[in-house]
Amino acid sequence: MAIMFYSLGAAEEVTGSKHVLEIDGQSYLVDCGAFQGSRAEADRKNREFGISTDRIEAAILTHGHYDHCGLLPVLVKYNYPGNIYTTPASRDLASLIMMDSAKIQAHDAMYLRKQAKKKGEQFDWQPLFNEEDVVNTSNQMIGVSYKRPMYIGDGVKLEFFDAGHILGSAMAFVTVKKNGKETNVLFSGDLGRPKKPIIRNPDHQLPPPEYIVLESTYGNRRHDSTGNAMEKLAAIARRTVEKKGRIIIPAFAIERTQELVYYFHLLVDEGIIPEIPVFVDSPMATNATTIFQIHPECYDEEIHNAFIKHHKNPFGFNSLHFTTSVEESKALNDHPGPLIIISADGMCEAGRIQHHLIHSIQDPNTTILTVGYMAENTLGRRIRNKETELKIHGMWFKRRAEVEEINAFSAHADYFEATQWLDSLDTSRLKKILLVHGEPKAQAYFKNYLSEKGYAGTEIVQYGKTYEL
Repeated sequence: MAIMFYSLGAAEEVTGSKHVLEIDGQSYLVDCGAFQGSRAEADRKNREFGISTDRIEAAILTHGHYDHCGLLPVLVKYNYPGNIYTTPASRDLASLIMMDSAKIQAHDAMYLRKQAKKKGEQFDWQPLFNEEDVVNTSNQMIGVSYKRPMYIGDGVKLEFFDAGHILGSAMAFVTVKKNGKETNVLFSGDLGRPKKPIIRNPDHQLPPPEYIVLESTYGNRRHDSTGNAMEKLAAIARRTVEKKGRIIIPAFAIERTQELVYYFHLLVDEGIIPEIPVFVDSPMATNATTIFQIHPECYDEEIHNAFIKHHKNPFGFNSLHFTTSVEESKALNDHPGPLIIISADGMCEAGRIQHHLIHSIQDPNTTILTVGYMAENTLGRRIRNKETELKIHGMWFKRRAEVEEINAFSAHADYFEATQWLDSLDTSRLKKILLVHGEPKAQAYFKNYLSEKGYAGTEIVQYGKTYEL
């Protein structure tokens, strides 16, 4: 029995997760995410698929974030006929994200075509996929609940465990049993953090893994405590009220937006901050919040009790507004302060957030609050780095808005939390940890840290390199 592993994305980088487990010549794809970064580089990488679809026996999706599911429609478009296994909540969220991406690409193509025509230039850029490709992809997705083992190939068993990252996120435990030999590999997907609101903690009651493919996004950083973060959030809100300004929060439409709404709800409910109009300006976030409401199987005990026992909605309160139309979104530019705008995209690379930044980034009464990971070469990273001049939609703007950062809201485990999670597992059979989904400096630090903690068999996965298991 020959088992090999290699990565075609999120190897010494954070976005574009695409990993392959090859068993006796048959390939199993784990995640098929889109690369996010500078527009030209992202487009090039997303078109270089890296593996022929006729070699793939089955595909596995760990969760619904774009950098893990965004190229599944390309996989199907390239005539992949097989199943895509994921949790029911991830199927719903991924379908939403993929459809949103198809619409954005179609809009971008129309806009770029008009711009090229004005300049008398040739236009030949085409979207990676369209809405029909997304529908076809959703039809091939099979919902598998946590801890419900399923055979996905000859002697190949898949079992999902809760990763505690976003709604429906899963660790994929793959067991291969052939010719009397058994090997297993645990794919962490994106590993979440303990004691986050809404969803459960990452599961640690797993069979003992032999190999772990582990994310390392925050391999060299510690998160702030939630208590400190709430105090900082409250201080920013109070300051904004005094200035009659606005807080603009670039946030992923799934999990982060719902979490922020929940925290603002708590602060208002407890009288820590006054009621401030909160606008969730993202159609996808609005739809995602609805999906949250229909998947109570993913809730932690507190949210489960609020919904099921007390019939309360912790995602909604009096000062919360969901904008749907473009007109409503544009009207926010003239809305008097104070107000809070939560808008996608989380890395500021697309969507309505860019328009809000264009109108507010030069206003000293605006605070831009970053609350999640910002990949290299994204507008979000440049804002987080407090660059004084920023290019948005081809135009340069002087940043006069304040920039604040809160790390505690990250959905990724930091290196200390990830190590604590490892320590909670039965590692009696563990042979090797393979680090993916991290930038080089973070991975180098994390590898050394793990070695010091007794996890000597740790390697940083290189793009395209084959690892024999």
